[in-house]
Order: sequence, then C-alpha cells, then structure tokens
Amino acid sequence: QVQLVESGGGLVQAGGSLRLSCVVSGRTLSTYAMAWFRQAPGKEREFVAGISRSRRNTNYGDSVKGRFTISEDNGENTVYLQMNNLKPEDTAVYYCAADRNAAFDFIQPVSAAYHYWGQGTQVTVSS
Repeated sequence: QVQLVESGGGLVQAGGSLRLSCVVSGRTLSTYAMAWFRQAPGKEREFVAGISRSRRNTNYGDSVKGRFTISEDNGENTVYLQMNNLKPEDTAVYYCAADRNAAFDFIQPVSAAYHYWGQGTQVTVSS
C-alpha cells in the first residue's frame, strides 16, 4: 500500500518562505513521477510543480514559476516543494501526488493522471 504524507504547511506573511515535504512509503520514490497540486476554496485543483520519473525534467505552473522549486531526496523517499516570495493568492491546501504510469521523462499537469494522493497540508499567506 502506497502512502503519501505531507507536512510543512502553516501561516506565513507575504514575501516569506515555506518548505513542504511529502514522504512516500510502500514503494521506492523513483517508481513514480511526482507532483504538487493545490486547491483553494471554491476553485479547481491546480497543478503547481512536477518532477519526472527520470528526475531529468521539472515543470511548474505559470503562477509559481521562478518562486517555487520541486526536489527530491531518494534516500529519504521524500519530495519537497520550496516556496519563496509567497503571495496571498498562494493560499490553498497543497497536495502531493504520485503517477505510476508516467513515461520516463514526462510530467502530467492534470490531477486525473495521478493515482496516489496525500491528505493535504494547509498553506495560508497573509497580506
């Protein structure tokens, strides 16, 4: 059974930083393409960042490019999302997701492609 557990969310002022973590258990992290999504109240779930199974490629949503960075520690089976220069519009529940069918260098930016999800962690950015 694959489990994803996020942590690191919280309340931060605009311009601040947070680092989210997602620990994967049950299978080796390198088996999956990994991604972060977020969902604000009343809005669709939005792709934030992804990393391919090969780990050669990363991709980011337009609203976070240049501010957020996805990375992973295969030895710790953990994926990270470093979030800098946070804005009030970044406020959302952030979810970690794993895609077991991804092509080696490909990242799916749509939530329906992902098979495993964490429970989410709340990020709130005050102005």
